[in-house]
Amino acid sequence: MDHYHSALNSLCLGTAPPPSRAVRTRARGTFNAPRALLSLQADAGIARPAGPAGPTAVRVRSREAHWPLSGGHDQDEGESGSVVVQTAPGQVVSHRGGTIVLPCRYHYEAAAHGHDGVRLKWTKVVDPLAFADVFVALGPQHRAFGPYRGRAELQNDGPGDASLVLRNVTLQDYGRYECEVTNELEDDAGMVKLDLEGVVFPYHPRGGRYKMTFAEAQRACAEQDGILASAEQLHTAWRDGLDWCNAGWLRDGSVQYPVSQAREACGGSGSPGAGGGTNGGVRNYGYRHNAEERYDAFCFTSNLPGRVFFLKPLRPVALAGAVRACAARGATVAKVGQLFAAWKLQLLDRCTAGWLADGSARYPIVNPRTRCGGPRPGVRSLGFPDASRRLFGVYCYRAPGAPDPAPGGWGWGWAGGGGWAGGSRDPAAWTPLRV
Repeated sequence: MDHYHSALNSLCLGTAPPPSRAVRTRARGTFNAPRALLSLQADAGIARPAGPAGPTAVRVRSREAHWPLSGGHDQDEGESGSVVVQTAPGQVVSHRGGTIVLPCRYHYEAAAHGHDGVRLKWTKVVDPLAFADVFVALGPQHRAFGPYRGRAELQNDGPGDASLVLRNVTLQDYGRYECEVTNELEDDAGMVKLDLEGVVFPYHPRGGRYKMTFAEAQRACAEQDGILASAEQLHTAWRDGLDWCNAGWLRDGSVQYPVSQAREACGGSGSPGAGGGTNGGVRNYGYRHNAEERYDAFCFTSNLPGRVFFLKPLRPVALAGAVRACAARGATVAKVGQLFAAWKLQLLDRCTAGWLADGSARYPIVNPRTRCGGPRPGVRSLGFPDASRRLFGVYCYRAPGAPDPAPGGWGWGWAGGGGWAGGSRDPAAWTPLRV
């Protein structure tokens, strides 16, 4: 059952399997591995982070500028050079569809050089040594790259401002960005971390648990309106109460799972984790073979631009009928990530199970009550019923601006002389009916 807590029957569906072979690990934080090591890891099939679409430039620096020190700029060079970059400490937070400023300012000794020829460049860190180009400016010439075209521009808030304005934020924008300022032979850089408000949810497809490689987990999250969660996002979700006894892929290629209430079946009653001790923690298998080993996935999604709503037809429907019912309301059957976002961010609360696009049946509970699955909030799951069974209502998703062709006062059923009273029940005859 895919929900946050162990109140509904049991979330511990079995002991998470121990690692089947030795794994490679890497230290968090600064990681300046030689390129040969990255090549060996790729050849060995160790899962690596997947960056966004668009050009990716890989460069190796002699100075350690990848992870900023306090103050947000490189202190090993910037203090002695004529260019000093400062970025915001910590992180900036936005949500899907929002507009955010990635702050970056630089101090430039104009007495040593003229102002002409200063290049401002923003890149996204997609691996410790790999950077995807985002935006570059040289004087009046500006250019955004790949998925950032039409969404990224400089703030231009006076001299020394290199801040980047990013509009219509997407799930793929999550991560670390480098602001680099270059003048002739001198340069400095700082890091900005963009975080997103949202929700982490565990996921496995109809085929069952532990069926997905790393690439398949990436696709599964994308199909459910999400991305693979980061280790930081999973840890935050664990602190918020996420308890799930099945190991899943994360975006960095590691396999982990969060346990809020430690128990023997889920890694032991007191085994160490991110929280350690008897209060549980985040169990970590390390970095796994991305093509051979199979696990579930932990996905992340953010704010919905549209709305999820529950639709109860006049009679129970199979999954195909649920699809037509949503279409009659100018909507589509909601995805798992959309239902989780509606529960977490729009406080959708409904004690009735409904079809979702992946063929599962779930329902969101904000205000727990005994008859609705127990004392904890979460998204309850009834698994993957046979798609031909005429059960449940359906959760629909309507995109912003999409009209409702059948506003209040309409239901769904079969028109004509057949229907449930007798005669044909042809699904093709499924139409909106006034009730």
